[in-house]
Amino acid sequence: MSNQSTISNRLFNDPIYGFISIPTGIIFELIEHPYFQRLRRIKQLGLTHLVYLGANHDRFQHALGAMHLMQQAIKTIRDKGNEISGQEEEGVLIAILLHDIGHGPFSHALEHSIVEGVHHEHISLLFMTQLNKEFNGKLDLAIQIFKNEYSKTFLHQLVSSQLDMDRLDYIKRDSYFSGVEDGEIGSERIIKTLNVINDQLVVEAKGIYSVENYLVARMSMYWQVYLHKTVLSAEFTLMNVLKRAKELATQDKEISVNKNFDRFMANSYSKTDFENIEILDCFSKLDDIDVMSAIKIWRYNPDPVLSRLCNILLNRNLLKVDIRNTAFSKDEVANKKKAILQNSDLTEEQLIYFVFTDSIKNSTYNFKQDEINILHKDGTIKEISETADLLNASVVSEPIKKHYLCYLNTPIS
Repeated sequence: MSNQSTISNRLFNDPIYGFISIPTGIIFELIEHPYFQRLRRIKQLGLTHLVYLGANHDRFQHALGAMHLMQQAIKTIRDKGNEISGQEEEGVLIAILLHDIGHGPFSHALEHSIVEGVHHEHISLLFMTQLNKEFNGKLDLAIQIFKNEYSKTFLHQLVSSQLDMDRLDYIKRDSYFSGVEDGEIGSERIIKTLNVINDQLVVEAKGIYSVENYLVARMSMYWQVYLHKTVLSAEFTLMNVLKRAKELATQDKEISVNKNFDRFMANSYSKTDFENIEILDCFSKLDDIDVMSAIKIWRYNPDPVLSRLCNILLNRNLLKVDIRNTAFSKDEVANKKKAILQNSDLTEEQLIYFVFTDSIKNSTYNFKQDEINILHKDGTIKEISETADLLNASVVSEPIKKHYLCYLNTPIS
């Protein structure tokens, strides 16, 4: 590959950016691979479409969108005199293209349900390693960049940082499909102001207002969309469906769906287990369709807990959610359980699936871990909270914690 961007002859028509050009050769071959095509069958936002009707977009779209933004970022950084070789360009494009390939069904909603304690980024790396074997080492550099082991740190920052192409795409894309206008960001403006100083990604001062808007939009999307209380209710119910199914599987109860899905219901696999290509390949065949097929089958299961949870999801008769800034007391939870016991056919042992409390926490920007640095005209570099005109650093950097109580939606006499 030359230093100039490869002439592309493959186009995807994206609703966000218009036509996306895909380089021929290995990148297009990776897109065509079954591991990557699976992302067409995994929703980007889990069950968010139960609240925001248009939020049915998938991980495939997001991956291509993030790669498109990476192409723009590479051009911008090169045009400002920074050296990025053709090989480095290809490596960083592959790294961003495959950054989410390890997601399981319904993305984050079931990340620790089908597979416990194994993060999707670790599975992404395992998929990349396997693809590297299939493509005779052509992903070596991409893997180094993905793992932040390559000499040019800024290439990894473009893939994973507070202002990476992953975040720039998903905020803009999720805002578009959910219809939440507060998430609209000027990704093109931000990319045009990127630069590299001392091997670190920086934003030129003229882009500071766009970055401020991005941080505020990100915070808004988390509380309006990603952590919307009804979305949480649906996703907790989905997690409980899998939890109950796994419990029944250990009791040798009949929950069979298909051999790949059954395998993950009957077993708990560790990080080490996933290094077995047979297990990784089995995981690569799971998607949202398997889970929804299971739910449609299990709605008739003789187990009253499993069947009820499945019907709650299919009929969108979701658990009620109370959410507030202070924790729910033991007495409040006990009173809720007592009321539901009196007005339903559930037993006390079954209530753990239908009444529960916990907390959620999110911080939009942690400048202590990963800074967004602003390059001023005089050459000085300052972290954004030190120089922003509009940004209230305490609002976006301080973690916000909220407490929730989920409970069965049943008439109380």
